[in-house]
Amino acid sequence: MKTFSKAGAYCLIVFSVVVIFNCQDTTLDLITARFAATKSSAIDIEEESCLSRNQSVLYRKSSPHKPSSYLVSKLRSYEELHKRCGPRTNSYKRSLKQLKSGQIDHDSGDCKYVVWVADCGLGNRILSITSAFLYALLTDRVLLINQEQEMVDLFCEPFPTSSWILPQDFPFKNKMSGFNQKVGHSYGNLLKSNTINYSTPMLPSYLYLYLSHDCDHDDQLFFCDQDQALLSKVPWLIMRSNVYFLPSMFLMSSFDQELDKLFPDKETVFHHLGRYLFHPSDRVWGLITKYYQDYLAKAEKRIGIQIRIFSAKTSPFGSVMDQILSCIQKEKLLPEVDTEKSIASPSKNQTSKVVLVTSLFQGYFEKLNKMYGEHPTKTGEVVAVYQPSHERKQQSWENSHNVQAWVEIYLLSLSDELVTSAWSTFGYVAQGLRGMRPLILYKIGRAIPDPPCGRGVSMEPCYHAPPIFDCKTKKTVDTTTFVPHVKHCEDIRWGIKLFNTSS
Repeated sequence: MKTFSKAGAYCLIVFSVVVIFNCQDTTLDLITARFAATKSSAIDIEEESCLSRNQSVLYRKSSPHKPSSYLVSKLRSYEELHKRCGPRTNSYKRSLKQLKSGQIDHDSGDCKYVVWVADCGLGNRILSITSAFLYALLTDRVLLINQEQEMVDLFCEPFPTSSWILPQDFPFKNKMSGFNQKVGHSYGNLLKSNTINYSTPMLPSYLYLYLSHDCDHDDQLFFCDQDQALLSKVPWLIMRSNVYFLPSMFLMSSFDQELDKLFPDKETVFHHLGRYLFHPSDRVWGLITKYYQDYLAKAEKRIGIQIRIFSAKTSPFGSVMDQILSCIQKEKLLPEVDTEKSIASPSKNQTSKVVLVTSLFQGYFEKLNKMYGEHPTKTGEVVAVYQPSHERKQQSWENSHNVQAWVEIYLLSLSDELVTSAWSTFGYVAQGLRGMRPLILYKIGRAIPDPPCGRGVSMEPCYHAPPIFDCKTKKTVDTTTFVPHVKHCEDIRWGIKLFNTSS
């Protein structure tokens, strides 16, 4: 594996999100003092260093997007709930007894939980964790993460006094990785078999929720208000998801008033929650800052180009490269080169622009690097091109691969301009953390799209597999007709995402 060379690097990414302790116009990513002040009294979190929590402000531009005072207050309240009900607390221990019994015991306390189970790549995981966290906020549950080996030491603990990691001695923890749509104890399957219904008097103490991309109609009844009334009675919900299902919660009448108060700016949901939840561990932060200082820090402008190829047959190298160059020229991101002239020796001038290419493949970097390394630009600007890694295939179940993915997402989020690939959750996370509407490379069909790219209308991620039915009539509908701030995605016509109504 290559480490931090011009063509290869050992990478990962994480964001800095923090707890807010001041006034409404204080951005989430600048608030670190409160966590540091309360950490000394933590009862569950092992003594840990988290350099990124304080140092991220040295690398990331201050966010122009301000959280609502109601969101600040809600996060404070959640931290108190997590402190009271989190792992190793007496409330947690009482709730575990209820879980093991299989029956609801109303004398076991008022703590309720949602346990997140991993699926797919790191971008998908970050987006689904964020969705699960918002669900926890809306339903007064505590979010716990079933951390597998491939996610160890990627993030700092997000909450000041209690861990969000599911303890190793959690009942049937060793069976969670095998949880899939066919599990009999899932909510969808119990509804199918009529084992439970809306009038069932004795509900179980836990249920599985299958909310991944291939979930079916019964699984998606989770997004109906009547079903939420039932689920609210179940203390433990174990959720498997690999999608950003958050937009569908904005279609539910039981949540809409609360969501309006939390997020008056609908385009910033992931931006605020992502920066709040995800901080790089010290191991990861060291890789991020070293690469940034070595290759990106001295440039006047940083341009990130994220390239995701889902099929080499439908997206051949030459066509994708032509699309990238066409997009760069159309949007005037980089100066044209004078192909009639050659660069005799490397320039000692200050680099005007630096391009960070992220891709599983090396060819795109090599093409751009050769172009700007061998020929001078017509404007006299000096352009440098770098690529941290090129692993050729995704390896989501390898810890080192996720470290690399994290670094690259985070470095992309430090860009002044960002180009992302259609359908890519990797790009969604980078644009959301940055707080920017990216230029989207449209998916290639039989020919290069015209135009080759376009400015996103919202920086929110896309929900790729939303429900397509009305909970009341049970009929198939276009759910984007329900509220003005949920529309179809720019890159996936059947997906949905959050927009500001003025967009």
